[in-house]
Order: sequence, then structure tokens, then C-alpha cells
Amino acid sequence: MKVIPELETENLIISVLKPDDFELLVKYESNNFSHLAPWEPVRPVGYFGLEETKKRVALNFKSFQSGAAIPLVAFDKSKSEIICVCTFSNIVHGAFQACHLGYSISEKNQGKGIMFEMLQASIQYVFTEYNLHRVMANYIPTNTRSGKLLERLGFQKEGLAKSYLKIAGSWQDHVLTSKINPS
Repeated sequence: MKVIPELETENLIISVLKPDDFELLVKYESNNFSHLAPWEPVRPVGYFGLEETKKRVALNFKSFQSGAAIPLVAFDKSKSEIICVCTFSNIVHGAFQACHLGYSISEKNQGKGIMFEMLQASIQYVFTEYNLHRVMANYIPTNTRSGKLLERLGFQKEGLAKSYLKIAGSWQDHVLTSKINPS
């Protein structure tokens, strides 16, 4: 069984959401549905409901235990609310040693440097604990906040993928970026 990380930063406690705590994700997604919708795929009916969220959290936990993904949530210091989330997915070992990064932050906490705080600690954790060489993160060109965040974190632009992902019901171009492990 993998050790569940508990990374503490100035404002956050970062960890993997345990299956029994799925209601915290229900609250996060419910409170931020409109805020996050322009940057997310269209989800099937019931996706955000209690039972489906419970299943998703259990599956994410299982993916963490198997090493397939690292689904992290950042709590407030009391661990009573999710502030932001990030997932390192598509983890590949061998010659590639890389993964993809996705993230979101609650509407009320954007613009405060909190997503930077979470990602800085989380990327360091992934580089150190998983010895990955490369983290890839992609964003829609109109999402300038995301572009600036990744640049501040040291991600380098690598290109533009046309019609890369179907987001909010439309195929969207994405700027491709990556950060290389400095060690």
C-alpha cells in the first residue's frame, strides 16, 4: 500500500482524497460548476451526483495505490474544504518517465497564488518521490491565467496542438508545455 502524502504549505494541506471523504469533492464541484465548465469536457448526466462522485473518488484512490495516477487535493488548514485539485495522470515509467498534469481551483480562491503554491509543492513531490523526468501540462490559448501560471512554474512552451481536446462541447486547440525535472 502506497503511503498517502500529506504536504503542508503556507496555506494548504495537500493529500489524496480518501474514498470516505467524497462529499468534500461533491461540494467543491457543486460550488464551482459554472466557473470550471468552460475548461472541462461535457460530463454525462449524474457525473456530479453523490453515487458517481463516490465511485470516482474510489477509482482515483485505487489509481493512486496502483501508481497509475496521483490525484491530489489541497485542503484549507482545517481539512474541511477543498480549495484546489491537481492530477498527475498517464504516468509512464521506463525510458519516458513522464506524466500529464491537470488542475483546477475554486472560483473564490483564484488570483491569490494558491494554485501556484499547490502545484509548486505537488510537482516537487512528483519529481522527488516518483523520480519522473517530465511533467506535461496543456491549456486552451484563451486561458491566459493558466498560461501565466505554467510559465511562472517553469513550464516551457513546446507547440500548439490543433483540435486537441473536446472541451465544453467543442474541439479546442491547446498550447503544449512541459517542465523537466532539474535533478
